[in-house]
Amino acid sequence: MSTIKIWLDPITRIEGHLAAYIEIDSSTKHVTSAYTSAMMFRGFEVFLRGRPPEDAIAITSRSCGVCGAAHANASVVANDVASGYTPTPLGVALRNMAYAMTDYIYDHSIILNMLGGPDYSELIVSKLTPSVWQEAQSTPTQYSNIHGYKTIADIMTDLNPVTGRIWRLTVEYQRIAREAGVLLYGRHSHPSTLVPGGISTDLSLAGSIFEQYYTRLTALTAWVKFVWAIWQDLHDFYVSIGYELNGKTHDPPSMFAAGWADDPEVYGSFAPTSSPAQWKTLWEHLDEIYQARLEKPGYAMGTNLVTKSVVEMNQGWLEFVDTSFYYDWYKHNVLPPWGYWIKEDPLGNPIAFGNDELMPYHPWNKTTMPKPQAINFTEKYSWDAEPRLMLKDGTIAPIETNPITQLWIDTLYATKVSLGNYDIWESNGSQLTFTLPAAQPTSTAPEICPVPGGCPDLYGELTITWKMPQYSTTIERVLARAVHLALVANIAWANLEYALAQWAAGHTHASSPWQHGSYPSFSYSIGWWHVPRGTNQHWLVQSSDKILNYQYQAPTTKNVSPRNNRCTGPYASQCTGPFEMSALNSWVTEEVPPDQWTGLDIVRAIRSFDPCLACAVHAEVKGEGGRIYKTIEKVIYNACSL
Repeated sequence: MSTIKIWLDPITRIEGHLAAYIEIDSSTKHVTSAYTSAMMFRGFEVFLRGRPPEDAIAITSRSCGVCGAAHANASVVANDVASGYTPTPLGVALRNMAYAMTDYIYDHSIILNMLGGPDYSELIVSKLTPSVWQEAQSTPTQYSNIHGYKTIADIMTDLNPVTGRIWRLTVEYQRIAREAGVLLYGRHSHPSTLVPGGISTDLSLAGSIFEQYYTRLTALTAWVKFVWAIWQDLHDFYVSIGYELNGKTHDPPSMFAAGWADDPEVYGSFAPTSSPAQWKTLWEHLDEIYQARLEKPGYAMGTNLVTKSVVEMNQGWLEFVDTSFYYDWYKHNVLPPWGYWIKEDPLGNPIAFGNDELMPYHPWNKTTMPKPQAINFTEKYSWDAEPRLMLKDGTIAPIETNPITQLWIDTLYATKVSLGNYDIWESNGSQLTFTLPAAQPTSTAPEICPVPGGCPDLYGELTITWKMPQYSTTIERVLARAVHLALVANIAWANLEYALAQWAAGHTHASSPWQHGSYPSFSYSIGWWHVPRGTNQHWLVQSSDKILNYQYQAPTTKNVSPRNNRCTGPYASQCTGPFEMSALNSWVTEEVPPDQWTGLDIVRAIRSFDPCLACAVHAEVKGEGGRIYKTIEKVIYNACSL
């Protein structure tokens, strides 16, 4: 047996700056060791201190140039709760409409077709897995009436970067989605209209805004059907050739989602009509608010929906730095700026369920103390921290979060979700179903079907059913993103209909009477919001309009978490993030000699979570003794400016 060692540094086309070290048994082609290392420290938590709480909405948005609205929305919810102000029902619907476009429909599209898609393109598949390419050429598609392609190979050819038709269409349709969102946000990717207690969109021309949004949503409804059908066919093909379990994460799956798209009737009912607002009132109803969302919050261990309660999950949310490039604030006796540990949430529930040794590791109590040093896989090797979830029974689990986890939680709710008279989705515990409306082509959007008249079902009603798989695997995560893209279009339609009804009834105000200086003398809160890459979480502690502590975890914080020894129960031997688990459960399908391996299946697994920017991968392939076989540099397809 020979051990092949592969450094992937940096892996881009993902959110963040990431390297991976992989060891592979050359005889079995299976990964035997895997480490992922986040390579950049930002320190937003440090320079937010002392600022007005509402500044965090704009500042945390700058964490990412692609999905800035993800942080802005999590932050604005944290500010809502800390101040006690929520939007009016119209304002809630407008927030949902904007986010559906600028992050979900825009971002899911580019992730699937421009960033992750090239890994399944003719350019890559024919070169690295020629037998798969040969099979694809003779495999007919099942959804040609929607997307127009006759064989799997036809789809792969149009996924080729830059030259492929799917790639080029994605450039056009992601622009249409962003235009729709900017009607409400003012700009993208950093919204200028999100404020505590509402959204400050100028509604003096509301009729024109709604009309332009409707026109774009109509075009995008056909687009999401097209994209779903492509990836459903690709998913079914890869499952048929034995790829289904490649890139599996934890067993049982450890699935977390916070939901998104607040119910306008529920969240809007807490909008105060005068000052001061009562922030603890929102805490008293926090579970009701989150569980009323149009997509649902919860944590599941396999098919067991352990909890739906955001309050309970927040009690047990911990963040360690055992193998991360930070000092342990608790071991160094560094208290939060106010001089004591927060031991209870605002309702009096004990943090860490009363475990005084773990309570200081809650984000409200965290102090960010960087400790830069060289990578050492036996000690510290990443700038990413180690989020873990402590359950009521004391079990400590790693956390996975992405589109598949949101669909997973929605499915386990076994419920029907509607807004007004619009039915959005329905689930029964094992599958989730929804129906997209008919949508005629528009003159302002490019033709989708590759063959004129060759997509007879593209513009009619379409019912999509997602069946919950046994595990989270590479190809299942990719399919879940495509399904979720289509589901979000349904949520956008429901909120548009609701907003139009509100406006027609004379409800023209979108915000509560919040203004600078409206915060209580002391309050602390959370803002959790599921985004294209998973759940985004913000924790805010403020005193008299100044931030005392602000901590936040992007989805990647959970997914790229390095390993530690904190987990218990079924995860005691799986105590690492989903990136590393998916790499450990990958095997090489490349049909080239080991000295020519590129790490295709590893980066497919990682990109199935959250690819972000298209740049390049640099890899060193080493044999026994560290001898370098070959240095590989992939072609750069830079989509950063699109």
